[in-house]
Amino acid sequence: MTGLFRRVRPEQVRELTLVFILVAVAAFFSTQIPNYLSARTFTDISTGLEVIAVVAVGETLVVLTRNIDLSVGSVVGLVAYFVGTLLANNPGLPAPFAIAIAIVIGGALGAINGAIVAFGRVPAVVATLGTLAIYRVALVELSGAKTVTTDSLPKWLLDLPRVSLFSLGDLDVRALVVLAALVVVVFQLVLQYLPYGRRLFAIGSNPEAARVAGLPIQRDVFVAFLLSGALAGLAGFLFLVRFGNITVVAGQGLELQAVAAVVVGGVNIFGGSGSMVGAFLGAALINLLQQSLLRWPAVSAFLQDALLGVLILLAVASDKVILERLRTRWVRARRRDDERAAAAEQAVPGA
Repeated sequence: MTGLFRRVRPEQVRELTLVFILVAVAAFFSTQIPNYLSARTFTDISTGLEVIAVVAVGETLVVLTRNIDLSVGSVVGLVAYFVGTLLANNPGLPAPFAIAIAIVIGGALGAINGAIVAFGRVPAVVATLGTLAIYRVALVELSGAKTVTTDSLPKWLLDLPRVSLFSLGDLDVRALVVLAALVVVVFQLVLQYLPYGRRLFAIGSNPEAARVAGLPIQRDVFVAFLLSGALAGLAGFLFLVRFGNITVVAGQGLELQAVAAVVVGGVNIFGGSGSMVGAFLGAALINLLQQSLLRWPAVSAFLQDALLGVLILLAVASDKVILERLRTRWVRARRRDDERAAAAEQAVPGA
């Protein structure tokens, strides 16, 4: 086995492929859309990334355990409307308090999902499909057919999307984009170095073996849904900051984008493998396509959801066919290396 193959895991192949696809997609649209390759385009695309990236991080935690959270779009919309109404009625509330409220509400909604799935043993797709509808109805009842408008929100909230940490020429790096990147980095470190993250991989890879080994499966699955809800709550605040005008359809369809980002990013829909970096790259690809298609008159906006569906099918199929073979070859090659190393160590004393 070559040194390169020894260092690069099969899951990293998807991430490297996504980087290549991102470059290829950007190069293609640069030939179709005037002034596409500009600092303004990058700023616009990166600004639209933070919501889906944060939601995708939470979705990844759930998918790693062989579950799925379809309620994230409704959670984002409900939190965005509640926090928007709260700030409209109390414009003096500080930003940290508003963010904390959003995370707490999202976490509470995620905890309901987690309790139903982990302790009630209801299949996640059924449970979260039900709470998707319940949370959306709660938003409709809460709003009373009213809309949160930008003119009712405090000035600091309206200025937040334009806050840049630094600029490189005409390129502005927004604070909210950096916040989303920090969320990705933190949870990638959780998966790599904390026992909880490693247990998620074990649960998704083989739930029965994890149960026999005495891992706290119910608690870990519950926490995964709670964190998914909390991150959806944070995304709800970011959604409010980005759009300002919040209606009863806020966040609708975001669950499809999140699932697409996760599976396109190389997270196995059947659990047990994946990374936050991959999910972030998947979110970046989907956001790049969405933003670019809006500016490309050759394609109807109604085809965007169909394109997401095609991406999901292709990602799942490639994961099942191509990456499964790569994983098998990688494991066999590593096993041969270990056997050769063990044989060499045994041969040394007798030499």
